[in-house]
Amino acid sequence: MGKSTDIARAKARRLKGMKKESDGIALGDERMKAEGRQEQDAARRQEERARALPETSGR
Repeated sequence: MGKSTDIARAKARRLKGMKKESDGIALGDERMKAEGRQEQDAARRQEERARALPETSGR
Protein backbone atom coordinates (compact mmCIF):
# COMPACT_ATOMS: atom_id res chain seq x y z
CA MET A 1 0.00 0.00 0.00
CA GLY A 2 1.03 3.57 -0.50
CA LYS A 3 1.79 6.11 2.13
CA SER A 4 -1.36 8.15 1.50
CA THR A 5 -3.54 5.02 1.69
CA ASP A 6 -2.02 4.05 5.05
CA ILE A 7 -2.57 7.57 6.39
CA ALA A 8 -6.19 7.60 5.19
CA ARG A 9 -6.88 4.23 6.82
CA ALA A 10 -5.37 5.42 10.10
CA LYS A 11 -7.49 8.59 10.03
CA ALA A 12 -10.63 6.55 9.38
CA ARG A 13 -9.74 4.27 12.29
CA ARG A 14 -9.17 7.30 14.50
CA LEU A 15 -12.61 8.69 13.58
CA LYS A 16 -14.17 5.34 14.42
CA GLY A 17 -12.54 5.52 17.85
CA MET A 18 -13.79 9.07 18.35
CA LYS A 19 -17.33 7.98 17.54
CA LYS A 20 -17.11 5.05 19.94
CA GLU A 21 -15.81 7.34 22.69
CA SER A 22 -18.58 9.90 22.13
CA ASP A 23 -21.19 7.13 22.12
CA GLY A 24 -19.76 5.91 25.41
CA ILE A 25 -20.00 9.41 26.85
CA ALA A 26 -23.61 9.77 25.67
CA LEU A 27 -24.58 6.38 27.08
CA GLY A 28 -22.53 6.70 30.26
CA ASP A 29 -20.59 3.55 29.32
CA GLU A 30 -17.06 3.76 30.71
CA ARG A 31 -15.92 0.60 28.89
CA MET A 32 -16.98 1.98 25.52
CA LYS A 33 -15.25 5.30 26.25
CA ALA A 34 -12.03 3.49 27.14
CA GLU A 35 -12.18 1.33 24.01
CA GLY A 36 -12.68 4.42 21.88
CA ARG A 37 -9.64 6.09 23.43
CA GLN A 38 -7.55 2.95 22.88
CA GLU A 39 -8.60 2.78 19.23
CA GLN A 40 -7.70 6.45 18.78
CA ASP A 41 -4.27 5.92 20.35
CA ALA A 42 -3.57 2.89 18.17
CA ALA A 43 -4.68 4.76 15.05
CA ARG A 44 -2.53 7.77 16.00
CA ARG A 45 0.54 5.50 16.28
CA GLN A 46 -0.35 3.85 12.96
CA GLU A 47 -0.64 7.27 11.32
CA GLU A 48 2.74 8.35 12.73
CA ARG A 49 4.36 5.19 11.32
CA ALA A 50 2.74 5.80 7.93
CA ARG A 51 3.97 9.41 7.87
CA ALA A 52 7.51 8.20 8.64
CA LEU A 53 7.55 6.00 5.52
CA PRO A 54 9.54 7.35 2.60
CA GLU A 55 7.50 8.86 -0.23
CA THR A 56 7.15 6.35 -3.07
CA SER A 57 6.57 7.10 -6.70
CA GLY A 58 3.69 5.35 -8.40
CA ARG A 59 5.61 5.28 -11.68
